[in-house]
Amino acid sequence: MLQRYDQRNADVKYWVNGVLRHRDEPGISPFDSVVQGGDGVWEGLRLYQGRIFALDAHLARLRRSAAALGFAAVPSDKEITDALTETLRANDMTDGVHIRLTLTRGVKVTSGMDPRLNQSGCTLIVLAEHKAPVYDTAGLTLATASVRRPGPDVLDPKIHHNNLINSILAKMEATVAGADDALMLDGRGFVAETNATHLFAVTGGALATPRTVACPEGITRLTVLALAAQAGIAAVERDISLAEMYAADEVFCTGTMGEIAGVTVIDGRTIGEGGIGPVTRRVAEIYLAHARVSGTPVL
Repeated sequence: MLQRYDQRNADVKYWVNGVLRHRDEPGISPFDSVVQGGDGVWEGLRLYQGRIFALDAHLARLRRSAAALGFAAVPSDKEITDALTETLRANDMTDGVHIRLTLTRGVKVTSGMDPRLNQSGCTLIVLAEHKAPVYDTAGLTLATASVRRPGPDVLDPKIHHNNLINSILAKMEATVAGADDALMLDGRGFVAETNATHLFAVTGGALATPRTVACPEGITRLTVLALAAQAGIAAVERDISLAEMYAADEVFCTGTMGEIAGVTVIDGRTIGEGGIGPVTRRVAEIYLAHARVSGTPVL
């Protein structure tokens, strides 16, 4: 299991619409849309030395997702940032923290799917935990799942929504296969992402990453593409087949919770030399140096 319980989180306080509660104290109504239908949007944030990396980009994506779902009375960026700050201060957190930021359609007056039953505005949830990057730096193993990532004709991945059953089913398959995570394909059979992160292949020193046809517009992914360009590392976004991943010199995944993590085995095939390659190491070093100093101060 990639994630472990951290004892420092035993008394974590979380935020729900202006109220801080102990982790053992319930604070979400059974009438909330996220409980009844997964009707919410979310962002994963990381705190580095009092700064949240790419906060503006994350809040912009949250707002785009909420607009696509027609949420009403969405909190302002300042209100959300203030909630983040208050939650972090209440938990005495300054570094090495992962934050799960959730915005739901809100509480319904009675059970049902109709959004007109939501008459009190959104529910804002802030959950911060002491959490180091979750992936093994020695290299990840992936197994391709039978579960496909849906495209915009089924559920547009540009909506960063809380309906994660698709990814959970893929993760379950990977676990049964003895892998760390699942590699997921899109409806056409091209590589989409893992169940939790975006993927990059390295061939001849150049990067390639799948287009965002059936995966979210990852902020860590976009950051890597920008930093690669600045560092003179060639990078392209295109359709990538599974066979290309098997034959790559290196493979790595990107995400807020895991930062940059090398992949050494996919479906029993050893990738490259079977270790973390030089390009992956360089990208990880560049990314971490950037993330630690360029975030938005919130404390």
